[in-house]
Amino acid sequence: MAGHSQFKNIMHRKGAQDRKKAKIFNKIGREITLSVRQSGTDPDSNSKLRSALIAARAANMPNERIQKAIKAGSGEGVGDQVEDIRYEGYGPGGVALIIEAMTDNRNRTAPEIRTVMSKYGGALGETNSVAFQFKRVGQIYYPATIGSVDAVFEAALEAGADNVESDDEGHDITTAVEDYAHVLEKMVERFGAPQESGFVWIPSNTVAVAGDHAAQLIKMLTALDDLDDVQQVFGNYEMDAALMEKLSG
Repeated sequence: MAGHSQFKNIMHRKGAQDRKKAKIFNKIGREITLSVRQSGTDPDSNSKLRSALIAARAANMPNERIQKAIKAGSGEGVGDQVEDIRYEGYGPGGVALIIEAMTDNRNRTAPEIRTVMSKYGGALGETNSVAFQFKRVGQIYYPATIGSVDAVFEAALEAGADNVESDDEGHDITTAVEDYAHVLEKMVERFGAPQESGFVWIPSNTVAVAGDHAAQLIKMLTALDDLDDVQQVFGNYEMDAALMEKLSG
């Protein structure tokens, strides 16, 4: 699956940078609030909420904070009116980027993202200007220690997953969007909460970047990740793993 390993690299890099619990909890809390506002408080019928709750527990988010986010979404508590927004554009070397954000103020978020992209040689584009180069799928990631390659593969395929890729670090499971909630539920029953899970954008084709373009791209991705409103960033770039690790610090 084109670009699959690149997504894992992005998520691992992002996970290494988002070490501050306050920021992690803030992002998960917004996702919980928005999912409740959109589809209610029942995780059995609200797959987005179910996924957010799994992420919250995997991050050891305090239960009182989870409940506060749920109440904010249901109208019982005081909370900001957050909304999902997708931004698209290009980075150094012609890399296509999809930026998913949650915000209570579009007039703040868009300029912040535009400023970061411009600073590092990119440009914010119109909606759907790059999305056609990606496919949206569900993704579930477990560390390698959770089970053998055969055990994870058989469980995932039995649950209805489209694809499983395993290596020494972990197991990457992808699903169709409509099958994600069911597959996630079955995998959690078998292996517990995953390390990462959610809907992701996988590129149909990748763009190789190196040298100055690679350095600028990593700086841009880091700066975007540091914005409070940005939830995830996906790109169609291909970069040497050693170079990525070096540039990411």
